[in-house]
Amino acid sequence: MKILRLLGIAILLTVAGGGGYYAYTHYLHVETVTTSIARVAPVSEAIYGTGTVEPQRWAKVVPLQRRRLIELCSCEGQNVKAGQVLGRQDDAEERSELQQLEVNSDQLQRDLNRAEQDRGKSDAAQREYEQRWTQFQESKSRIAAQKVRLDSLVLRAPLEGMVLRRDGEVGEIAGPTDVLFWVGPPTPMQVVAEVNEEEINRIAVGQKAYLRSEAFPGLPLRANVAQITPKGDPTRKTFRVYLLLPQDTPLKIGMSVEANIIFREKTQAIVVPAEAVAGDAVQTVNNGKLERLPIRLGVRGSRNVEIIGDVSRGMAVLSPARPDLADGTRVRVERSTARPEPETVEAPDTAAEPAAPLPQTRDSASPPVIAASAPSATATVAPADPDAAVISSAISAHVDSVVSDARRNVAKLGAAR
Repeated sequence: MKILRLLGIAILLTVAGGGGYYAYTHYLHVETVTTSIARVAPVSEAIYGTGTVEPQRWAKVVPLQRRRLIELCSCEGQNVKAGQVLGRQDDAEERSELQQLEVNSDQLQRDLNRAEQDRGKSDAAQREYEQRWTQFQESKSRIAAQKVRLDSLVLRAPLEGMVLRRDGEVGEIAGPTDVLFWVGPPTPMQVVAEVNEEEINRIAVGQKAYLRSEAFPGLPLRANVAQITPKGDPTRKTFRVYLLLPQDTPLKIGMSVEANIIFREKTQAIVVPAEAVAGDAVQTVNNGKLERLPIRLGVRGSRNVEIIGDVSRGMAVLSPARPDLADGTRVRVERSTARPEPETVEAPDTAAEPAAPLPQTRDSASPPVIAASAPSATATVAPADPDAAVISSAISAHVDSVVSDARRNVAKLGAAR
């Protein structure tokens, strides 16, 4: 009899615990979620690349032979004419040989003059004249070739422009692998960027680009695609893209920049954080219950995405999304001060440009960015009813106690065996 009574009490407790758990999970338990506000913003999708600032026209001055430098101009930053002498290499040996050739040529010239006076006297005199003339012509050719060798030791400006940089010092030995001068017009300038081959098909001449330089943080920097190299680099799997800079750009030659080339943009779009999207839907809260809204993705960014569907400006969506919660789940949204933002959105780097925010570090395989990103906001609603919270706490404590007892019983049975 006592055993039956204990068994009945156990059954009642089990039924009460199960009923309490069911009521707790289906009627009293409320999941806590956070939300972000959908907003209207201009958005754009971009291709990322890195590059270097260079003049559009410029050339390197490189020695043709490996010799000691005996003269270098102090003309860095100065304008020069095409062909102007910038430096010289040691040419003492070539000058000495030229002097010997010229002395020998003078002697051949005198011999030729004498032979010319006697050329009509006999056949032998005619043959001697022809021989002297041939020797004199060969001497002239050797002198011309030697002067070319001498001239190859002179470093000249290859085009008109400015000496952008000078390397090397007098007394050093320089050869074909050493660039001694960079010469060219300092403007216009361009960015020579490397872009992944998987993304090059989205880039076209005329597209806008927004740049980031560590030398000018927060300053809007613009460029336009001017040219795309037809052949890519099969080793690095990149293509070279030339971005033309405006005349008033603060960038300097040789600076490295990050570039976002805009290939798709919209002036107005509904934007939410990327973490708010779960598959092809977003989740909203309607009368305290979760509701799933199907959407389509538009412009995609690393932080924010454009959504197309029944989501309007100012609507709160779960962020991050909770795909583990079914439709109709009772939820409570944490309190927040987030409010819908105006339609005009400031770019991350400047208040004047709706430019694409360039990542601080990113390899060429990283995803594109969204131009005017909507800052994530955590929105909430009023707290739950206090009485319901007390009841929920009590039932939860009871269920936890039942589960703990069951675990202890299982442990005892295992030890007994």
